[in-house]
Amino acid sequence: MRMKQPLKIVYCTPALYLAGGMERVMTLKANYFAEHFGYDITIVITDGKGKEPFYALSDKVKVVNLDIGFEELWNQSFWKKVILYLKKQRQYKKKLTACLMELRPDITISMLRREINFINSIKDGSHKIGEIHINRAHFRNFEEKDSNYIKNLFSKFWMNTLLGKLKQLDRFVVLTENDRKAWQELEKVEVIPNPLSFAPTTVSSHADKRVIAVGRYCYEKGYDHLLQAWAIVQKKYPDWRLDVFGDGDRSAYEALIDQLGIDRSRCKLNQRTQNIQQEFERSAISVCSSRFEGFGLVIIEAMACGVPVVSFDCPWGPQTIICDGKDGILVENGNVTQLAEALLKLMADDQLRITMGSNAKVNVQRFSIEAIADKWKKLFEEVVGNNKV
Repeated sequence: MRMKQPLKIVYCTPALYLAGGMERVMTLKANYFAEHFGYDITIVITDGKGKEPFYALSDKVKVVNLDIGFEELWNQSFWKKVILYLKKQRQYKKKLTACLMELRPDITISMLRREINFINSIKDGSHKIGEIHINRAHFRNFEEKDSNYIKNLFSKFWMNTLLGKLKQLDRFVVLTENDRKAWQELEKVEVIPNPLSFAPTTVSSHADKRVIAVGRYCYEKGYDHLLQAWAIVQKKYPDWRLDVFGDGDRSAYEALIDQLGIDRSRCKLNQRTQNIQQEFERSAISVCSSRFEGFGLVIIEAMACGVPVVSFDCPWGPQTIICDGKDGILVENGNVTQLAEALLKLMADDQLRITMGSNAKVNVQRFSIEAIADKWKKLFEEVVGNNKV
């Protein structure tokens, strides 16, 4: 009897050198699938030639860089972007088609970037799965300050076109039940949350009077709201400090610190860190000031370290993770005063922080890599049938 071959899976994503949540989750899953399930995993990227992956990849995971260079679009005007995009998109389709025809995977997974526009037309024999890490309302929409009539029309046209592509997929994977409901036009939608990226053996002692926030310095993370709340907090608890860790341009937030009169010795905007687990364990409270979250990976990481999280109840992630009042605190989205009050409440009560942190560590075990990987394994086997395991 011929032995069944391991599943061959290809992930399509822009790059691996970035320190983003999507890159972290995909790397974690790819490593686990290769090492524990014996899957044949290849990650196909389009950018970052010559740059090392930010998150460590197993030597069992292969990487193919098609070297399209979509990053050239970043600093171009809107119409220049359109022209350059169309040129590079043609290159990408040609190169990805050749790559998949050579690899002949069982499953090809699009992280819903540029390949979603044509991936269903590639006749390589693989089943196609789409995976999204942001809620629908904010997926590839222009920020309000960068929006105009033409761009809004373009966005609506693009969404209608996208829906047609998603309907052709074998499965479409979202992070929360609310996300599933948001894509009501689609039938084959699965909910699989992100997994924890580590399993800490130690937890926060709550001895350090430190609040931590983690995420890229950008509009969606709401650091303007966080700093406004901190300006309130520092007046009552000047012995506490706030540390933020992330990539991106900090200049606007540095200016806001001075504008709000925040004590710089007790508030620091740090670059990204390679050891976020250690930073969580050195903190007593974590705060999420995001305007929206696809899931909230840093929330479950903080909770795994026994750190309670104060978060805006933004769409959609935090409310699916935090049990309000038991292992963290949810406040009205965008309400700076409530955010400050929740932080002050935890700062004032050592035992409440410890109890919530203990509950949080228990809560997030449902997001262990083992539990989440099993959900993916079941999905993969359903998609390919009984020919492979």
